[in-house]
Amino acid sequence: MSASVNSTDDLRRSPLHAKHVELDPTFAPFGGWEMPIQYGGGGVVAEHTAVRETVGLFDVSHLGKALVVGEGAAAFVNSCLTNDLGKIVPGKAQYTLCATEEGGTVDDLIAYLVSDDEVFLVPNAANTAEVVRRLAEAAPESITVTDQHGDYGVLAVQGPKSTEVLAAVGLPTDLEYMSFVDSEWNGTTVRVCRTGYTGEHGYELVPRWADAPALWDALLAAVTEQGGRAAGLGARDTLRTEMGYPLHGHELSSSITPSQGGAGWAVGWKKDAFWGRDVLLAERENKPARRLRCLRALDRGVPRAGMPVLDADGQKIGETTSGTFSPTLRTGIALALIDTAAGIEAGTEVALDVRGRTLRCEVIKPPFVESHVK
Repeated sequence: MSASVNSTDDLRRSPLHAKHVELDPTFAPFGGWEMPIQYGGGGVVAEHTAVRETVGLFDVSHLGKALVVGEGAAAFVNSCLTNDLGKIVPGKAQYTLCATEEGGTVDDLIAYLVSDDEVFLVPNAANTAEVVRRLAEAAPESITVTDQHGDYGVLAVQGPKSTEVLAAVGLPTDLEYMSFVDSEWNGTTVRVCRTGYTGEHGYELVPRWADAPALWDALLAAVTEQGGRAAGLGARDTLRTEMGYPLHGHELSSSITPSQGGAGWAVGWKKDAFWGRDVLLAERENKPARRLRCLRALDRGVPRAGMPVLDADGQKIGETTSGTFSPTLRTGIALALIDTAAGIEAGTEVALDVRGRTLRCEVIKPPFVESHVK
């Protein structure tokens, strides 16, 4: 089968690359990796709908993996990253951020608390090296920070039938949200976590790199049996946008703080120390100059990133950071950073400047569609 490829030879490849080629994918560069955007015989809308209605299987092995070990590793990580690891116990995972001392966002990531002396981190693909570098430079001699980007794969099973899929392959399913367990599967160890990036009930699995293809085959067979399908990063993006979830490089960046990008809830404001603390506390007290808002199109048209947001007088008050067609709502949706001074709240009508044409939108409270993650 042929694969449409838009990439260069220096891109990294997932341990499942050969499996993707069998499914007639469209590949594209993403975070330095060659990843499937969609598969033949369906496309983004069909893959998106499968996740919302039945179940989808994603390869997200491009996500980073890093290990922090040594006496007091958890306390060390807690002194660096924004969220409060002290609020969870071993066997739990936590969404957190790596901020700069100036308050910008280096990355958003998941921290798996294994023990007081071990934390496993899953950053975004393009930011893994920088997160590891910052932690390694700050770590005392008793703590080791290791980049394990190429040691593990990451698979995501997402959707209403995700529990049935894991049960069919013999993996544990009775986990609280943001809990994880290391499980034996076919003579290997797979980390199973009740997390996801779609707004649906789901799991993320972390097998050893070499074990990922066999696990993919077993999961895909079970997914197909449930009426689901493999899904690429195109559907992953439309699903997360419907939830209003930030994507680094769009809603979060070195110039966009957690509070501006809708991730202020992942900051341990009462902690004594974390990178960027003083700046972020001052911003919170004075109120961020801009905030993330969700926009639902009232006219025909699909918003895209980088479009000016206009108020009722036609004045620019912000800019879209992400935009897409919502397969669930069958209309255009967008995330946008809007000036706080504009006083824009849910229910307000704004407009997007689409190359000189006006696209009317309503500001709504997130998410765009109901979440089923808990």
